[in-house]
Amino acid sequence: MNLRTKILGLEAGGKFIVVLNREDAEDLSVSSLERVRVRGHDNEVIAIVNIASMLIVKGTVGIYEEVKNSLGLNEGDEVDVEIAPLPSSVYFIRNKLNRRKLTYNEINEIIQDVIKGKLSEIEIASFVTALHVFGLDLDEATSLSMAMVKTGNILKINKPVIVDKHSIGGVPGDKTTLLVVPIVAAAGLTIPKSSSRAITSAAGTADRVEVLMPVNLELKEMQRVVEKTNGCMVWGGTLNLAPADDIFIRVENPLSIDPLLLPSIMSKKKAVGANLMVLDIPTGRGTKVKTIGEADLLAKDFMELGRRLDIKVQCAVTYGEQPIGHTIGPALEAREALAVLTGEVKAPDLIDKATNIAGILLEMSGKKNGKETAMEILRSGKAERKMREIIEAQGGNPNIKTKDIPVGDQTYTVRSAKEGYILWINNASLAEAARLAGAPKDKGAGIYLHKKIGDRVKKGDPLLTIHAERDLKLQRALDGLEKADVLGIGERMDMLIHEVRELPVSKTTFMIER
Repeated sequence: MNLRTKILGLEAGGKFIVVLNREDAEDLSVSSLERVRVRGHDNEVIAIVNIASMLIVKGTVGIYEEVKNSLGLNEGDEVDVEIAPLPSSVYFIRNKLNRRKLTYNEINEIIQDVIKGKLSEIEIASFVTALHVFGLDLDEATSLSMAMVKTGNILKINKPVIVDKHSIGGVPGDKTTLLVVPIVAAAGLTIPKSSSRAITSAAGTADRVEVLMPVNLELKEMQRVVEKTNGCMVWGGTLNLAPADDIFIRVENPLSIDPLLLPSIMSKKKAVGANLMVLDIPTGRGTKVKTIGEADLLAKDFMELGRRLDIKVQCAVTYGEQPIGHTIGPALEAREALAVLTGEVKAPDLIDKATNIAGILLEMSGKKNGKETAMEILRSGKAERKMREIIEAQGGNPNIKTKDIPVGDQTYTVRSAKEGYILWINNASLAEAARLAGAPKDKGAGIYLHKKIGDRVKKGDPLLTIHAERDLKLQRALDGLEKADVLGIGERMDMLIHEVRELPVSKTTFMIER
C-alpha cells in the first residue's frame, strides 16, 4: 500500500514507530503493536504500528523521527507499507516464558532486535519478566553479556592492566567512587569509570560527579581523559556501551525487579576493557542483599561470570545498614568527598570503605599492602591532586573548593525528642526524604546526617538537616518524614524496635546502580 508521509516530530526512544489511519490499518490487516515494513528511498525498516483515526487521515502514515531519519523522509514523500511477520526473537521470548533455556544465538537475536527497535515495550517487558520469574543460569548470563557488548561501543585503551570498581547500590550517600578513582589513578593504574544517574535513589555517581565536572562525555572524549590522567568519572548514558541494558533498565525500574544484574554490570565492564574488577556488595537491612550468605552466593556468580569474560573479579562485602558518610544528595555528597580528599573533614566510614576497595584493586594488580598504600595516597594529598587533574581534563574547575559548592538554603533540622543511642537507620526513608526535597534534579537538595549508628544522643540534639532549593519541596520532605520511622533511638540493649498497631503499608525502594 502506497501512503504519503506525515512527519509527526515525535521521538520513540530509538524505536521505529508509525501511525496509521484505522481504515488503512484494516486494509493492511494490522492492529496496534503489530508490525509493518516501510520502504522508501531504496531503504526499509520494520516499524511498530499505532492507530489514530483523528490525527492521521486515510492515505497517509504518521512518521516518528527514528523512521524519518533512517529512511531520509520528508513531509509528503510516498512510501510503501505492508504487513511484516513477527521477528524470530518474539518466538525465543515465548520459549523463555515456557521455561526453556536460551542459546547464545537466540539471545543475540533478542538483543539485536531490542537495539533495532523491532520489539515492543510489551515484548521487552515479557522477556525481562520471564528472566525474573524463571531465572537465568550462568550460560545465559554469559551469552547476554557478550551480546550486549557486541551491540555497543568499546573503549580501547592501550594498557595491559585496566581496573574498575562497581557497587550494586542500595546505600544512600555512597560517594566511594569519588575517592577510589583518584586514589587508584594516582597509584599509576588505569581506571575508566562510567556510572549511572539516579533512578530511584537520591543521587547516582554521575549526579555526584557532575557537581564537580561535566560527565556527558562521548567515547573519544572519555578515552582522551583516561590517556591523560589514568582515570575518569563519566555518565554511561552518552557512551553507548551495552545500549540494550539501558532499555532493559527502563523496564525493570517500574517493576522493581533486576534479573539482568549480572550481565548488565559485566557487559559494561567488558566494554571498557577492564581485566581486573572489584564488586562492592553492600549488605544488611535496607539494602538489596540482606545477609552475608546471600552476598557470598552473589559474589560467587559474579566471579564465575568474570572468569568466562576474562575479567578477574574480587568482591567486597560491605556494611550497608546506614548511609556512607554524613551526606545524601548530589552537592552535599560531592562537597563531603572533596572535603575528605583535601583533609578538611574526617568521615571514618567513607575513608575506610574507599581505601579498602582501592586497596583490593592495588593488590590485584600486584602491589603490596594495598589498604596502607591507599591510605598514604589519600593522606599525602596525591589523591586530591589526581582528582583535580581529572576535573580539569573533563572540563571542570580544577581549583574548586568545598565552599564553592552551593547547597540548598531552605533548611530544617530534626532534633531528638529523647536521650539514648542511635540503634538503627532506615536507609530507604532517608533516600525518599532526600528525593522529596528535590534530589537528584535539584543538585543542592538532600540531607545532612548529624548522628550515625552507635552515637550518643541527648534530648534536643540535631539528628538530621534537610536541604532544599525551594520551601515547597522542603515542606514536602518534612511531610514525608512524619510518615516514616527514620532513626531508632533507645538504650543499647533495647530489644523492641517499634510497635505495629495497624496493617503496615509496604513500600519497596529499588535502587539500581549501573
